[in-house]
Amino acid sequence: MTLDVLADADEVAARAAKAAGVVVRELESLAELEAMTALFDEIWEPDAGNPSMRLDLLRAMTKAGNYASGAYDAASGALLGACVGFFGPPARAELHSHIAGVVPAGLGRSVGFALKVHQRAWCLRRDVRVIAWTYDPLIRRNAYFNLVKLGARPVEYLRNFYGVMDDVINGGTETDRMLVHWDLRSVAASDASAGKPRPASFAGERARGAVVALSGDGDGLPVPGLPLAGGPLTRAPRLLVGVPADIEAIRLSEPARAAAWRAALRDVLSPLLTDGAHVTGFDRSGWYVVSMEREER
Repeated sequence: MTLDVLADADEVAARAAKAAGVVVRELESLAELEAMTALFDEIWEPDAGNPSMRLDLLRAMTKAGNYASGAYDAASGALLGACVGFFGPPARAELHSHIAGVVPAGLGRSVGFALKVHQRAWCLRRDVRVIAWTYDPLIRRNAYFNLVKLGARPVEYLRNFYGVMDDVINGGTETDRMLVHWDLRSVAASDASAGKPRPASFAGERARGAVVALSGDGDGLPVPGLPLAGGPLTRAPRLLVGVPADIEAIRLSEPARAAAWRAALRDVLSPLLTDGAHVTGFDRSGWYVVSMEREER
């Protein structure tokens, strides 16, 4: 890793923190880690006795050299967000970013972005090539943040990865997740970290012949496109896979409709990624762009 790359990563991390009005730093002391666990519990509101992150485990992880950071409001000093990651097998030179969150007081300020680019710089200084994490593929804003704002790429669709989670965000539903890899030295990651994201365009993709594989009907229910198995959809070079505007609200008001969306997205994306297709982008209005051309990266 060249000094120029490291200096650039540190510089964009500093700029992101300044723009968000926060100071991002590693957390190590017991008091700092306790504040972090309290922040995660405030965000996820888990059942009593089942914290979002155990303090003793977090203490052991940081002592072993893993990543834990907090974003503090530059004016008040209040903890607004935090992020935790741990290392995978040594040969992979990979960090798994396990949990990251921002309290309501920090939303709308790009605090999460500041945390992630700080994590990128931290990893590059340790010769880590990839950061991996999971997210709920039905949550539109998370897909946009991960795939566009950061330039990460999905690598696997994971069915009910954590099991049923009965917290305020997951709402007692199965936890399908998308596993993404953030290639820290890629042009996409470098540009995104510097504030130059590459959003996809639904209209542009349609004009180039992309086929809609999943969309919503007038009642907000999922409608699959043409049959995947052996049908014309498998011969289309690019597909568009839609997700609802606010799946979290749907889970609270209409659990059956939310379950229908989870099943529909699972049935479309999971076999596509398993068969070698890959997600190349995301349109902010709620569309994954999936390429069937295996050589494209």
